[in-house]
Amino acid sequence: MSNNIDFQEPEEELFEHYRFDVPKGQAFLRIDKYLMLMVPNATRNKIQNAATKGDIYVNDVPVKSNYKVKPLDIIRILLAHPPFENRVDPEDIPLDIVYEDEALLLINKPPNFVVHPGHGNYTGTLVNALAFHFKNLPLNSSERPGLVHRIDKDTSGLLVVAKTEAAMTYLAKQFEDKTSEREYIALVWGNVKEDKGTITGNIARHVKDRMQMAVFADPEIGKHAVTHYKVLERLGYVTLISCKLETGRTHQIRVHLKHIGHTLFNDERYGGNLILKGTTFTKYKQFIDNCFKTLPRQALHAKTLGFIHPNTGEMMRFDTEIPKDMADCIEKWRNYSKSNAAEEEE
Repeated sequence: MSNNIDFQEPEEELFEHYRFDVPKGQAFLRIDKYLMLMVPNATRNKIQNAATKGDIYVNDVPVKSNYKVKPLDIIRILLAHPPFENRVDPEDIPLDIVYEDEALLLINKPPNFVVHPGHGNYTGTLVNALAFHFKNLPLNSSERPGLVHRIDKDTSGLLVVAKTEAAMTYLAKQFEDKTSEREYIALVWGNVKEDKGTITGNIARHVKDRMQMAVFADPEIGKHAVTHYKVLERLGYVTLISCKLETGRTHQIRVHLKHIGHTLFNDERYGGNLILKGTTFTKYKQFIDNCFKTLPRQALHAKTLGFIHPNTGEMMRFDTEIPKDMADCIEKWRNYSKSNAAEEEE
């Protein structure tokens, strides 16, 4: 008995809501169980209903809910309406524009500002603001207006936005070819031993926690990722470092630094909101709590961005100051480190 559904090719346009490329190590598993692990807030009942309607496709063929997922399958959920997150409502949200011309603009994104609509954040994003302030921005490969690249919600710093199709194509190719320059400033737990180094490791979604990414030793799992780092200042139980991206993977800096034992300070998703280094003294715990209140997010700032201008061919570099919340937290650590050093000398 076939698992495939016999149906006529629908005439209406279908929109892809989810796509999963099954890794080669995946064990055979019913597709309803597999999708419950992969789709946020999905219930087995919802998935089975979608399968009954013929909305779940494997390798471009609709399947029933008892289909067994195999390695290298391509699973897609196709519906007759566009994904909600692709609908962008213009919103009058102010933007910190540091540079603008006819081809592009540079935005200094504050922390706690989501870049584009997605699960749980359909309004109040940077893309909603762009749609209000700029008309007819070109769409990127994910159908999002203007965005050449993105940074996480709680990461502050520079983003370049394309205003024309030509600029989008030209700038996106630089990011893809790794010719753009991106420097981040990060405060990490622990005393980083080497003054500088390179972290190389493929990044893919964590096998147990789908909200996290992880580093994999198998070269066929995930995407190749390279981060170069340099120590800027040693502050006792934490270190201030500069990171330069050779590739741009999801959560790359956060994952790579955790992989070498130096999780970003106050990075809740990766465990940096716990006391990972230091003493057991109550006074120290109070100091850390004060630091977390001062900087209620991961300590990461996209400080420098460089690229070749799509119209002029000129190399352009932009730099931003570390925002106040992160600067104040670093200053607290400087003072703590100095007072500890003074006590040790006495």
